[in-house]
Amino acid sequence: MLCAIRRGDVMISRPAERKMKISKQAQREARELFRSCLVEGLLDENRVRQVVARMLARKPRGYLEILSRLQRLVKLDLERRTAHVESAIPLPSALRTKVTTQLKKIYGAGMNVFFIQNPALIGGLRIQAGSDLYDGSVRARLNALAQQF
Repeated sequence: MLCAIRRGDVMISRPAERKMKISKQAQREARELFRSCLVEGLLDENRVRQVVARMLARKPRGYLEILSRLQRLVKLDLERRTAHVESAIPLPSALRTKVTTQLKKIYGAGMNVFFIQNPALIGGLRIQAGSDLYDGSVRARLNALAQQF
């Protein structure tokens, strides 16, 4: 959809911004559906599929708004339960197990931990768990030292 703007004698056309406004009722229903997909505090993938299939089959009023909000809630939950551990060299399996255990102890049992090799770190670990960042890398220390000068 194009939006036309008249400025003097010139007509400018540009794509119209489309932001989906969602009603409070749709937000409430999406939250209820999201809660129904939780099993012991963890998101159950099969329940999410079942909920979406039922919504698409019934197609209640505002179902697209509800499903888009549900998708956002699922995405935020997955991001919150994901940790990325970066190291300059591949970590030994004992250290991987220890890091995974500690992260699950802090953030809960549903934590997904991914190990990434990043030689730019020079040494140490950089852990991004949800929105928390723990940076104990040599690169971060050098950057902090450079900012002090």
